Amino acid sequence: MASQQTSQRPRLLQAGIDAFAQADVREKILFTVGLLLVFRLAAHIPLPNVDPEALRRTFDNNAILGFLNIFSGGALRNLSVAALGVYPYITASIIMQLAVPLIPRLQALSQEGESGRQRLQIYTHWITVPLAALQAYAQLLLIQQLGGVSNIGFTGGDALTTIASIFSMIAGTMFLVWLGELISERGIGNGVSLIIFAGIVSGLPSLIGGGLLSGTGAAVTGVLLIAVITVVLVASIVFVQEAQRRVPVQYARSTFRGGRMYRQQGQTHIPLRINSAGMVPLIFAFSIMIFPPVFAQFVAQTVDVGWIRSVAEFVSRVLTPTAPVYWLFVFILVVVFSFFYTLVTFQQQNLAENLQRQGGFIPGIRPGRPTNEYVTRVLIRITWGGAIFLGLVAVIPYLATAATDTQAVQISAAGLLIVVGVVLDTMRQLEAQMMMRNYEGFIS
Repeated sequence: MASQQTSQRPRLLQAGIDAFAQADVREKILFTVGLLLVFRLAAHIPLPNVDPEALRRTFDNNAILGFLNIFSGGALRNLSVAALGVYPYITASIIMQLAVPLIPRLQALSQEGESGRQRLQIYTHWITVPLAALQAYAQLLLIQQLGGVSNIGFTGGDALTTIASIFSMIAGTMFLVWLGELISERGIGNGVSLIIFAGIVSGLPSLIGGGLLSGTGAAVTGVLLIAVITVVLVASIVFVQEAQRRVPVQYARSTFRGGRMYRQQGQTHIPLRINSAGMVPLIFAFSIMIFPPVFAQFVAQTVDVGWIRSVAEFVSRVLTPTAPVYWLFVFILVVVFSFFYTLVTFQQQNLAENLQRQGGFIPGIRPGRPTNEYVTRVLIRITWGGAIFLGLVAVIPYLATAATDTQAVQISAAGLLIVVGVVLDTMRQLEAQMMMRNYEGFIS
């Protein structure tokens, strides 16, 4: 009877029960959840001299700050020590990825195995600190110009408050990076990605509740329609994220038997993903598109020259996240960065050289440069599909919000990609843990 009840359970539920039944897997899961709770606690520790009511009014009246607040999981709206999240670290990681093929010293380190990777990780931490300092000061200055905080500056008595706030935000970012690395080492999943995931997911109830509790039937209908669009979008993201083009590869192996050499042919494939760049193009595009309106708002608030202020006000009005021109530029940048990041990453892999060294070849293609050119052509063709899909994913949330006229709910394209990607990656890692114990996994 018990076995029959077990067989009737959904496979995902049964896999979760099996995971918790193993002491070591259960310990990793609880460790991960515990550190994510510590992150959410840090997100509610405010900086000194913060007026919550003034902050609330500022964020309610500014679409750009509200857009940034989604990615911080509400920490920016609270102006907490974790207001920057781990995004300075993400930016530093991207800088290091792009710098490795350009700087010979870094390229040599990347080829030194684990010790080289650890050294590159230290460099990434060093770069994170000044990036966090710049981002902290810029955000504090912008929020002060909009009336959310005061006493920000390096003159008189404001200097101590400003330095304390900046150092607190830097410390918060590095603390979250440390938590993420602990999760990666002793928990389940990629720690930094899980922290971003937790921040995004934690803000969803308030966003959805804001639409459902707005008191109008149209708002409720809009929220339900956006929920349907979100489900379809998530399913499409999963489909494209898992899609790949398999390029056949053959290996010629030589074995000795009875004093004689025999050549054997082995066949495998190179999996080229439709979306090789993941969420990086979206992060690049949004990082660039956020800068012009933020800088324009800062200029409009501080410069007294009439024509400069007029231009700044025009830029901040046209390139706001609620304007269609903003999302047109986002679409273009996402497509461009998808190709750029995919090709840069592909060149770093030295695929043709590694295949030739290992005795592998693509049937009908000569080894060496012809192989590299062939794989590059295939990669460019399939990347068109992934790049256009990413661009559509970036603008569909804006179109859905505009079509339903539900401004209380903002769906973040990058947020959806992060959530889906993190869930898939974590489930794969859990599946690997369970397959080692001959349990049925979450996905397969």
